[in-house]
Amino acid sequence: MEFNTKLLHGRAVKKYADGATLPQISQVSAFQYDSAQEQEDVFHHKAAGFAYSRVANPTVAAFEQRINEIEGGNAAIACSSGMFAITLSLLNMLCAGDEIIAGMGLYGGSIDLFEDLTKFDIRTRYVAHMTPEEIEPLINEKTRVIYGEVISNPSLEIMDIRAVADLAHEHGLPLIVDSTTASPYLINPITLGADIVVHSTTKYINGSGNSIGGIIIDSAKFKWDFDRFRALDGYRQFKNLAYTIRLRTDIWENMGGCMAPMTAFMNVIGLETLGLRMQRICDNAAELAKNLAELDGVEVNHPSLTGCTGYELANSQLHGKGGGILTFRVGSRERAYEVINSLKYAVRATSLGDTRTLVIHPASTLYIRSTQEQRIAAGVYDDLIRVSVGIEDVSDLIEDFTNAIRTAKTA
Repeated sequence: MEFNTKLLHGRAVKKYADGATLPQISQVSAFQYDSAQEQEDVFHHKAAGFAYSRVANPTVAAFEQRINEIEGGNAAIACSSGMFAITLSLLNMLCAGDEIIAGMGLYGGSIDLFEDLTKFDIRTRYVAHMTPEEIEPLINEKTRVIYGEVISNPSLEIMDIRAVADLAHEHGLPLIVDSTTASPYLINPITLGADIVVHSTTKYINGSGNSIGGIIIDSAKFKWDFDRFRALDGYRQFKNLAYTIRLRTDIWENMGGCMAPMTAFMNVIGLETLGLRMQRICDNAAELAKNLAELDGVEVNHPSLTGCTGYELANSQLHGKGGGILTFRVGSRERAYEVINSLKYAVRATSLGDTRTLVIHPASTLYIRSTQEQRIAAGVYDDLIRVSVGIEDVSDLIEDFTNAIRTAKTA
């Protein structure tokens, strides 16, 4: 099946109860059993079933299965937010004294998280660009994982997943990628060698800005060295499945960051139109970027533009699509504010991946906790505007942004 057909008719799309075409919302906290023995078997994972919605829920399970299928994983675990998914994807395999290698162009919230992890003696070593040439010199006896974003936000650099995965595996390390800004429509990182994929489902997967969530997909292809990855030592009998088993039955369950059933239901609804929305969003972003690049005093970045960050990898790895985010610089913070305030259709909001176009000034919002050095490394400047392009008619977007830029005072 092709992508859009699989979203509606894939193996993970079940014949739901009472002939429903969508999974029912199991808005309950607990589930009853006919006998104490049956309940014991479910609690001990000896039998299929649901005991408590923090541990498992039918609606959430339906969403996990559908995401897992379109990403080509072995198992998926839904979380209360994208940030919790990132946190658990790392804590599930790390101990005090371990190190992460990551790109400097990460989303500001991820940088803040990695700073928090230093208090647990888990440290991150950063590279300016997620390339094997920059990563390899930082690998040492403490390195346990390489982590990066498929499309960095907001610098829009694209990771060569195959090259980075090959390097990671040469050194016995897993590669975790945050694919939020790409979405499963543009890429399935597992097919290129990534071991674990995380998404903020709040963004493109949900698509309508109505639910916070995250998900972790494990390929179960990585061969864990249990003497090296001490956090997984108690699960060595599960071999390649150790990561998923520990995540599901231990740290995810114990920390309580489960996805709500209603959120899972809203995400299933959003997922079914992911392909249609992303096609429109990517086309709109490319057309808007091309038109803005023709304006004087504007520096536009979108991977669809020749010479811009990620152009070649967008063609080879993302089916020629540049994604739904573009950024542009206008000369000063004051002018950036003036442009943002003059827009009629773009919504001034912090998220991305919505049906409507969203605009934000990253330096004064998303990166308020970052140092000036961290901001520059992430491609965040005082005059930078980030646009998450929506599904509006592109002619209206072009007119709106063009008018706002032309009427703003020159820096």
